[in-house]
Amino acid sequence: MRRIAVVAAGGTGGHLFPAQALAEALIARGWGIVLASDERVAGLAQDFPAERQIGLSAATFKSGDPIGMMRAGFAVMRGALQARALFHEINPNVVVGFGGYPSAPALVAALLDRRPTVIHEQNAVMGRANRMLAPWVKTVACAFPTLKKAPPKVAVRAQVVGNPIRPPIRALAELAYVPPEPGGPLRLLVTGGSQGARLLSELVPEAVKALPDELKARLTVQQQTRAESMNTARRIYRDALVEAEIAPFFRDMASRLRDAHLVIGRAGAGTVCEFAVAGRPSILVPLAIALDDDQGQNAKLLADVGGAEIARESQLTVDSLATALATLLSNPERLARMAAAARSVAIPDAAERLADVVERTARP
Repeated sequence: MRRIAVVAAGGTGGHLFPAQALAEALIARGWGIVLASDERVAGLAQDFPAERQIGLSAATFKSGDPIGMMRAGFAVMRGALQARALFHEINPNVVVGFGGYPSAPALVAALLDRRPTVIHEQNAVMGRANRMLAPWVKTVACAFPTLKKAPPKVAVRAQVVGNPIRPPIRALAELAYVPPEPGGPLRLLVTGGSQGARLLSELVPEAVKALPDELKARLTVQQQTRAESMNTARRIYRDALVEAEIAPFFRDMASRLRDAHLVIGRAGAGTVCEFAVAGRPSILVPLAIALDDDQGQNAKLLADVGGAEIARESQLTVDSLATALATLLSNPERLARMAAAARSVAIPDAAERLADVVERTARP
């Protein structure tokens, strides 16, 4: 009989993208997939390869808010009861959680029913939902060699598999990085991140404008920019005589990463792992308000081997970013070294590794 996996993920791309990569790997092995999340999933998971998508009751809470904590607890238990009814119908062989509070009800239901469970943590700092459930699940997998905030007994048994990434970007692992030629074109890619685009939207164009004329004459910029900042960014690039493509979102990220000489972005787990697999030198700007500095810890994976420069928000200015850009764009040998260093810590087959873990954990 065909095996069934319930994949439970929060309603953001950071949780859904690796969940989708795992789902595709399992489907290739003959599995059936059910996606469990909350109502937000409808807008983000239209292409998710699940035979069925279910929305479960769930809620989050703020630290120090006991009333909010109680409400969230009741919501999760309602969601768990909903999930148990579904599980009795489809009888899944395993339930895999990818973090975020919408993943909690399905995992709680699986634990109550004593079904095999797997948690995958995408960040170098274990998220709150995973942190609470990890001591009880059968198997814990993680993307980074470090797993801060994890309970000690969880950290020692966690299996490092990497962060499953989208197949088009995984394919970049097979392509060599080609540094810019002296006097030749320079291509800068600026990504945003769902919580981080405003700072980069406003700061990067000004920093590019401050570059030496020789560099600006060679430079092409592709930048994800908040809608309200697009006109300003276009005007700044036009005044600087720099060719620029500005859009709120780039769907063809793989081709843009393939062609980029340097990338600027936030340090979400997916972003860091994609830059590593693509083997692209980067300037990473961790989100300052990120809980437990998870983005700063993610960025260290690349920075510690020399694959990226970290620019902290508290120290980031137009002048400092312009200096960093000029230094890197003027040094193709250093860009090539950074690209090789980034790729040295990549795990391009993370989806297959996680699929192996899931199959070992699942009930026959």
